[in-house]
Order: sequence, then structure tokens, then C-alpha cells
Amino acid sequence: MDWRETGVLIAARRHGETAQIIEVFTKCHGRHAGVVPGGASRKMAPVLQPGAELDLTWRARLADHIGTFRVEPVRSRAHLMEERLTLAALNAVAGLLAFALPEREPHPVLYEKTVALLDMIGEGPVWPLAYLRWELSLLDELGFGLDLSRCAATGATEGLAYVSPKTGRAVSEAGAGAWKDRLLPLSPDLLGQGTGEPASVVRGLKVTGHFVSEHLAPALGERPVPAARARFVDTLGRQ
Repeated sequence: MDWRETGVLIAARRHGETAQIIEVFTKCHGRHAGVVPGGASRKMAPVLQPGAELDLTWRARLADHIGTFRVEPVRSRAHLMEERLTLAALNAVAGLLAFALPEREPHPVLYEKTVALLDMIGEGPVWPLAYLRWELSLLDELGFGLDLSRCAATGATEGLAYVSPKTGRAVSEAGAGAWKDRLLPLSPDLLGQGTGEPASVVRGLKVTGHFVSEHLAPALGERPVPAARARFVDTLGRQ
């Protein structure tokens, strides 16, 4: 069994004295693990960094074996490690993908959006808005998407101000009534109407974070949400 494809490195760990087990996210094979012989060497260390795009050849005797990877560098994203905020964003993306994606299940749309986001991190002042939209896409791809098109109570498309923490549906100010204290504030950035300022994006991330921790994580067996996400939100909030 073998295949060849470009993928993004999302996790790596030492395996024995000289090898590493890596996890990659690819367009056609989803989140996929494999052993890189010699991956712990000084030569390979700069190549096997989170966010790096790799030319991957995977081989195994049987399809359900972990198999081995032969890797060649395509694109390094080491520059994202030079700033605290961009490094935090990179670690959050990699951590959430490793945490949330089912093994070997293709998610081609999310893959394209992930590569696009990684290309945007650090470029211009509003790239955190792209990260927020990526989290929305992640939730949607995994079956926990939000419906922010209209008020769940009145059907109105204007004046949307809250999100139901149970259903993920938008609620207007008029429709919230006495329940508003139990609803999540809706950042304009979640509606595509915001400015992308850090404080506004953080408000949006509090909403997506609720659905990651309270809906997605329980569906995955109550595994803890990667701490890298909280570190990114905290770092962004300090900007």
C-alpha cells in the first residue's frame, strides 16, 4: 500500500532513538500518521516543524498499519515562530486539527482553508479574523456549525445580537427577551460585519470556543481541548 501527496505537518513525537512519528493533514487522506525513519536527526529537525508543507510518500504492508513516510520539504513556515502571536496561532491550528479530525477521513474543503489560513498568518493587521472564520469552518466541517443567518425566535435577519449556547443559532435583541443573560454575545465579526480588531475577534472566539469545548470535545470522548488554543486567545487579547 502506498500513496503520495502534499500535506501539512500538525504533530510530531520521538519514536525510538532516531525516528519520529508525525501526523499530517492532507487533502485526500485527511489526518494521517506515519513513522519517519531518521526523523530525529539534525538534518530533519528543521523540516519536521508544525505548519510545514511536505511532499509525502506513505508506504505500509497493509492499509491499517501505521506505515512509514518519506518526506521532502515543500514550504517551511518557520517565520511564524519568530513572533509570539503568530507562533500561538500556528500552534492553535495544528493542535485543533490533531485534536478534532478523525484519522484518515478526507476533509478537502477544510484542507484548502487551512493552507489559506497558514499563508495569511502574520500578513496584515486583520489576519486573526481569518483565524476566527477558520474555526467556524472547522466546526461546520465536523457537524457543529453555527446558524447565524436569522433569529431562531423571530426569523428576523436584522438586529442579531446573541447565539444560543445549545443550538448555535442566532437570536436577535428582540427575540432574546428574558433569556438574554443565558445567551452568548454575538460578535459582528462572526457575521462578516466586524472590523477584525483583536477585541472583536476575541469576542467571536469566545463563541466558537464554547462550541469546541461544550459540543465538539464531548463528542470526541471528553478529551481536553488543546491548551494551545487558549494561549492564542489570551495572546490575541493582550494586543
